[in-house]
Amino acid sequence: MAKLIHTMVRVSALEPAIQFYSTAFNFKEKHRLDFPTFTLVYLGNDQSEAELELTFNKDQATPYEHGTAYGHVAFSVEGLEACHQRLKNAGFNPADIKQLDINGVTQARFFFITDPDGYKIEVLERGGHFK
Repeated sequence: MAKLIHTMVRVSALEPAIQFYSTAFNFKEKHRLDFPTFTLVYLGNDQSEAELELTFNKDQATPYEHGTAYGHVAFSVEGLEACHQRLKNAGFNPADIKQLDINGVTQARFFFITDPDGYKIEVLERGGHFK
């Protein structure tokens, strides 16, 4: 069977991206591969085996365009309100918490935040489908 091991985003600068994911989601650098024209930094935490790969192309002079196909990366957390407040206190400006219901039953509670390169990140309250 296949196993999800990482997802990748291209970043314009490594340090702001690493600092964001470290502060926002307690991700730490697990390993780094430094090649002549690009660097790959793999981030993760104890909650998941999957990693986030940050790709830094050393010759990229302009910001990346995300296009119309990019959606978002999602994280699940315990204590959605506390996480939202912590990110707000850190100056990251998370969007308001939203709730999706079907027939009066809550299916998801979440908010979005944007990383330094403009990638949308969904933060979901852990439970149900979003473990």
